[in-house]
Amino acid sequence: MSEDSSCKTIKNLGKKLRKYLKLPFLLVSLLVFTFPHLTASQAIGNKNYSIGPVSNETIRPYNSGQPLPEAPDKQPKKTMKIMVTAYSSEVAQTDDTPFITAFGTRVRDGIVATNFLPKGTIVRFPDVYGDKEFVVEDRMNKRYYYHMDIWMAEKGSAVTFGAKVLNMEIL
Repeated sequence: MSEDSSCKTIKNLGKKLRKYLKLPFLLVSLLVFTFPHLTASQAIGNKNYSIGPVSNETIRPYNSGQPLPEAPDKQPKKTMKIMVTAYSSEVAQTDDTPFITAFGTRVRDGIVATNFLPKGTIVRFPDVYGDKEFVVEDRMNKRYYYHMDIWMAEKGSAVTFGAKVLNMEIL
């Protein structure tokens, strides 16, 4: 057999191997990457393996059944009376980005705007909202300093709220 023909035979063998092994290789790769929790070594060594949800008996609680400690009630650092109004997300009441606060977050329930407290300050209005906490994440026009605006989703709710002097707790 000549050297030239043996090279051709090896090349033909390589082509045939690539042709016939391409599909099985792709299938095995797909299975390994789709089900990484089940590998051949696990399957051979452990005959009790399962695919799917784990039974409740094998799940252990993290804290061994001990009750978690209760968070103490937050005591206010300061209480004061303040004029409170409400606003909604419309360009007439805000700037050209009505759903973005002055600090770049999206408006949501529990957001207040004020100029005299730092960003992230948590406040409560116990007369109206009980223990509900509000976070300072927006600013008001410069002419309003000791004043607070509560964000509301509906303009009608904001109009109904009106302007009130409320007790405010700073936490």
